[in-house]
Amino acid sequence: MTTPVIRTLDESSAHLFDTMPDPLGFRDRHRQTRYRPDWQRIAVRDGRTVARAAWWGRPEDPEPLLINWFDVAEGEEEAGAALLRTAPWPTDELELDLPAGWRSEVRQRAAADVRAAAARAAGYTPLVERFVYRWTADRSVPERPGRLLFTAEPDDTVFFDLLRRIHSVTLDAHARRAIEQGGPDRAAQQELDVFHWFPSPRAWWQIARTPGGETVGIHIPARNPSGSCVGFIGVVPEQRGHGYAYDLLAECTHFLVAQGARSIAAATDRTNLPMAAHFTAAGYPVVRERITFWSDGGVSAG
Repeated sequence: MTTPVIRTLDESSAHLFDTMPDPLGFRDRHRQTRYRPDWQRIAVRDGRTVARAAWWGRPEDPEPLLINWFDVAEGEEEAGAALLRTAPWPTDELELDLPAGWRSEVRQRAAADVRAAAARAAGYTPLVERFVYRWTADRSVPERPGRLLFTAEPDDTVFFDLLRRIHSVTLDAHARRAIEQGGPDRAAQQELDVFHWFPSPRAWWQIARTPGGETVGIHIPARNPSGSCVGFIGVVPEQRGHGYAYDLLAECTHFLVAQGARSIAAATDRTNLPMAAHFTAAGYPVVRERITFWSDGGVSAG
């Protein structure tokens, strides 16, 4: 067997990314995603593309944020791992967005296992499984319960303090990992960094309060490079048990629709059963199931 040739693409060779079968429907999943050709790589063996990966971020970013398209042909796990290991970008996170119910379909499960094995061989380990949702304009906008008041807040320190409180008791795997590594300050700062990374306006961030002035939580309506999304929903611990996360989600949806959104992406950990129930109640169907892999410090030998 010959050694695979690994190459980074450019404008003239970007079409080569589409020369692999697509058993997991990644093309449909990323139909709204715009990738930079120079953040796409393929591995070719004997004239056949046997692995491909696309790194994702804002067009103006100096480096990508994560890998969210990773394909590997059957039996080519090592080629897929080499494709990731030799990349010039030390990316911490890799996402496999799989079809909903993929475990019950034999061919999809086998294809997912190949890609997961290649990711592990490259140094990534599974962090969490998530439900991926998409609200579309053919669905009704969830009714506002009317229990909370929502206001903008220009001071980042207010959001930082609320994020520390929200993550002091959390089911979110990313936040828990950040807390293990650097405490609640690190978890809060990582969230703030993502909020600022969104290309949508800072003025969209909102705090929710009761009519009596008690702080309940925050919601972050956002746009990412692929479109509108629920950037964050969080309720402070002392206000939990009242279903307020649904109120925040409904308000976030209304806000984005008022900004012209025709579809809204969202995600939550599979283990976060309360939030998953709120998404279902708000009319957000599960469209994919995501496995998130993580590698501290990123995987790169480039």
